Amino acid sequence: STRHCPWKMNQLPPKSPVASPVSESTNSRVEALDNLSMDSFWLEVENIKQSAEAEQEECSLADVKTQEEGEAEAEWLQDAGLSELLGDPASDKDNLVLLSTLTRTQAAAVQRRLDTYSRSRRRRNKQPVRDVRDIFRVAAAEDTAAEKEESSPDPLWHNLRTSNTQRKSQDYSCTVRNPGKEEVFNMDVAYSEQAAVLLKGSFLSESRKLKDGNSLTRFKIPKGRLGVTRIGDLSAQDMKKIPTLALIELTALCDILGFELKRNKAAKLKTTEKRLFGVPLNTLLENDQKLLPNTKVPLLLQALLSCLEKRGLETEGILRVSGSQTRIKSLEQKLERDFYSGLFRWDEVHQNDVSGLLKRFIRELPAPLLTAEYLPAFAAVQNIPDLKQRLQALNLLILILPESNRNTLKALLEFLSKVVARENNNKMNLWNVSTVMAPNLFMHKGLPNKIPEGKEKQLAEGAADVVRMMIHYQDLLWTVSSFLVAQVRKLNESNSKRYQFCDKRIKNLLRKIHADKDKVEKNQGEPSKIVKVHASLLLKDSLEVHLNNATRVADVLRQFQKNLCQNGWNIVNTVNLLKCNNSTECTNLLLYEVGGNIGEHCLDPDTYLLDLYHINPHAEWIIKQNPSYPRMF
Repeated sequence: STRHCPWKMNQLPPKSPVASPVSESTNSRVEALDNLSMDSFWLEVENIKQSAEAEQEECSLADVKTQEEGEAEAEWLQDAGLSELLGDPASDKDNLVLLSTLTRTQAAAVQRRLDTYSRSRRRRNKQPVRDVRDIFRVAAAEDTAAEKEESSPDPLWHNLRTSNTQRKSQDYSCTVRNPGKEEVFNMDVAYSEQAAVLLKGSFLSESRKLKDGNSLTRFKIPKGRLGVTRIGDLSAQDMKKIPTLALIELTALCDILGFELKRNKAAKLKTTEKRLFGVPLNTLLENDQKLLPNTKVPLLLQALLSCLEKRGLETEGILRVSGSQTRIKSLEQKLERDFYSGLFRWDEVHQNDVSGLLKRFIRELPAPLLTAEYLPAFAAVQNIPDLKQRLQALNLLILILPESNRNTLKALLEFLSKVVARENNNKMNLWNVSTVMAPNLFMHKGLPNKIPEGKEKQLAEGAADVVRMMIHYQDLLWTVSSFLVAQVRKLNESNSKRYQFCDKRIKNLLRKIHADKDKVEKNQGEPSKIVKVHASLLLKDSLEVHLNNATRVADVLRQFQKNLCQNGWNIVNTVNLLKCNNSTECTNLLLYEVGGNIGEHCLDPDTYLLDLYHINPHAEWIIKQNPSYPRMF
C-alpha cells in the first residue's frame, strides 16, 4: 500500500530510452529484494511523520525554482571548472589545462553539455557562447589529409559510439558474479572508459537475494606500482581538484550507461535560531573549531556516536527501536542549552533516545547530508544493473561531496559498521541497519516531494540498498582512483610549467585516448637511483637511500628505523617517536611525497619508489609521524 509521509524521497532523474535493458534488470533485482523485510523502513517513516507533525509550525518549505532550458548545463560547466566556455572572460589557459587531461569519454560529456547550452542560447536569441574548437583555434583547413583519414568529421569531440568502434578492444569485463567471491576492482582506467568497452557486450546482472554482508561480493583493489591512495592521503590543495574531475567522470559514466545526471537546486529551509540541531554543517564546524581546532566532524555528532558506542552497541534493536518523541524533544532542548558548557549528562540518557537524537540530527540538517544537489544521483545508483558500476558511481559521488559532508558521512558509516559487527547481540544485521537509516538520509523536507505513483516500494528498497552498499563497501568508496590522481598530477604539472599551448599540441592531446594510469617512462635508462629522504621534524640528518626496482616505501621506513636505533642519530624531538621495547615502531611513521607535480601525498607502504621517482622526479620525500597514531608525552 502507498505510504504517506510529509517528506518523500526525491524523484529519480528520468532515464533515456537507451537504458531500457537497464530498467528490466533493475526490476528483476528489486523483485529479488522481496524476501528482505522492509518493515523497519516503513516504521521509521511513520516515526519521522509523527515527529514532523508535532513541529509542523517550526519549518516551512521554500518554493523550488524550476530551471530554464540550458541552466542546468551552465551550472554543470561552472561546477566542472569550465565556466570560460560559457563566455566568461577568465583565463583560457586554466581551461586548456583541464581539458588536456580528459579522457575521450570525459571530453564527449563536456561537449554534450556545451552543445545543449549553445542550442538553448541560440533559441533565446542571445549571443552564442564560444565553441570549444574556437578556443583551440582548430580550423578545418589546417587538418592534413592524413589527419582527416584517421579522425572523424569532429576530431576533438567525436560521437562516443563511433569512436568506440574505432578503438582497439580491451577486456575490462569480469566473470559472472558469485556472492561471497572476490573480484578485482580496477581503479587504474577511467570508469567511463571501462563502461564504454562493456557497452559493446551486455551488462552483467546479479541476484540481490542477500540477507547479510557475508554474502556480498568482495572486491579487491589491485595495488599497482604506485600503491593505493585513500581520501586523506592527498593535501587539501590537491583534494580541491578531485570533485571537479570526479563530476566530469561521473557525468561521462552516466552518459555511457544511458542515465541523465540531474541535480537539484538547493532549497532554503527556514528554521528557528539554534546552536546545534538544524544548523548547517559548515556553521557547526566553524563554531566547533573555535573550541577544538582541526575538528572535521561536528562535536555533537561525535558525542552522540561515542555515547552509543559505549552503551548502545549491544542493545537489542538499537536504531530500530524508537525512543520517546517527548523525551527526545526535551533532550534536544537540554543539549542546545548545556552541550557546549559540558553540563549535559550523557549517562542519564537511554540508548534508544540517543539513537533518536542521532537520526534527528541528520534529518534536521538544513540540507541533506548527501547534499540537495546530488541526492537524486545517489538515489539513481540503484538503477545501474552491475554492482561494480554502482560502486564506481558511488565512489565518484562521495568524492564530489563537500569535505564536511564527506567526513560526517564517514563517521556515521563507521559507527553503523560497528552496529552490524555486533549483530549477534543487537539483532541488527546489515539490511536492518540500512532500512532504518535510509529514510533519514534520503527523505528531506527541504526538497521537492514528487514520487512516481506506485514507485514507493521500489524507491524505498533501492534507497536501503544504496545505504547498504555505502556501509559495506566504505573502505573501497573512500579511495581516490589512480586515474584521478594521475589527472591531478597532469594539472599540477601543466600549471607549474606554464605551457604555451599551441593549437596542434592541444589537438593531439585531446585526440589521444589516455590510459589514465601512472606510467614509468624511464625504467630502461635509469634502473637505479640514489635519493635523500628527509625527516626534519625528527632528525637533523637525511637518510640516503639507494633505489632499485624492488625498493618500496615500507623498506625505506624499516631502513630509517634501523639507522635510528643502531647508529645513534641525533633526535630533534623525541616525544614524536613512540618507543616500544627500546625500538621505534615504523608503523608510527609515514613517508610523504611533497612538491613537483603533487602538493603532498601520503604514500602507500607498497609504493615502489623508483617508479614514483620517474613519475615525479622533482618531489621531496619526507618522513613524518602518523597523525592518527597515539603520542607519548
